[in-house]
Amino acid sequence: METITLLQHYWWLIISLLGALLVFLLFVQGGQGLLYCLGRTEEERNMLVNSLGRKWEFTFTTLVTFGGAFFASFPLFYSTSFGGAYYVWMTILLSFVIQPVAYQFRRKAGNVFGEKTFDVFLTINGIAGPLLLGTAVGTLFTGANFTVDRLNLANGAGSGSATVISQWTTPWHGLEALGDMRNVALGLAVMFLAGMLACQYFMNNIADETLFARARRRMLTLAAPFLVFFLTFFVWLLFSDGLAVDAAGRISAEPYKYLHNMLEMPYVAAALLIGVVSVLWSIYSGWRGKRNAVWFGGAGTVLTVLALLLCAGWNNTAYYPSLAEMQSSLTIYNSSSSEFTLKVMSVVSLMIPFVAAYIWYAWRAMNRKPITREEIRGNDHMY
Repeated sequence: METITLLQHYWWLIISLLGALLVFLLFVQGGQGLLYCLGRTEEERNMLVNSLGRKWEFTFTTLVTFGGAFFASFPLFYSTSFGGAYYVWMTILLSFVIQPVAYQFRRKAGNVFGEKTFDVFLTINGIAGPLLLGTAVGTLFTGANFTVDRLNLANGAGSGSATVISQWTTPWHGLEALGDMRNVALGLAVMFLAGMLACQYFMNNIADETLFARARRRMLTLAAPFLVFFLTFFVWLLFSDGLAVDAAGRISAEPYKYLHNMLEMPYVAAALLIGVVSVLWSIYSGWRGKRNAVWFGGAGTVLTVLALLLCAGWNNTAYYPSLAEMQSSLTIYNSSSSEFTLKVMSVVSLMIPFVAAYIWYAWRAMNRKPITREEIRGNDHMY
């Protein structure tokens, strides 16, 4: 395998891992969406918000890192999707921008908008964030309406005008993804998964029997629709056509492409199987009242999403199909940065284990003492 090809596969692995971690960390958004469902009193909502307040920065930072890594390693996807489907991405970014504002000003002295206003902001981010992110990720499999013309680089050189490589072919600029029920099914699956993981997290992080019992019951009611929507999307994926790329860079339709990917990459299929079993075990453990259910749910989520994203980009697969012109579809080969850029970034990526170790240490330090009613009543530095 050539060096550039190896680097392209390596960076798709990094992108997939960051995306998988992001989906797990969306439990913060899932918890925000359940504020008024689990918290019946102001004190209980304060306990939930302060439990999530210890972790919301991890989610936000991972989202920014995921976007930055995608931009640096596969810039053509970044310019095509973020530049074309900007209605969807701007809505997602807006929903995430109001999150830190809500945490910082919710109980700040002199807050003129009231605590409930910022609770509404958190709820909006908790529902819209996972739903829209999941729907947007669905287009990596179902495709989007764009064309790519690299000749524009040569034609625009020296003309003094802006050079546009990618063109969006509909006036909806990404909102049309909501019209494809396969995307919506994945978006709903991510939304219900985030809520389910949030319930498991509350069971682990809050020392209160009332909230524990509510979170346990709610986890079961969220698990059912999550499984329905996820299985709907997954079964469709296995039996759908995909786009394959040959050695010459020519793209063509291939029946059962994603099923073939699983069969031809058994290590990816194994990761998917282990991930699904782990998520199912977390549901069973949560139903049994086990406080460690979130660790099985988190590990299973990461493995499952990692396997799905690897299936989308590896094994000569177009990870962003074009619905307007098949040959414009993006692959890890035709959309990546230069070999030099990928090499430099790979050296920087060697710091990832140290960053992960720091996150693990910070997580354990913040979780050492569970949230209690007494702490909330006596703490002047609450979210």
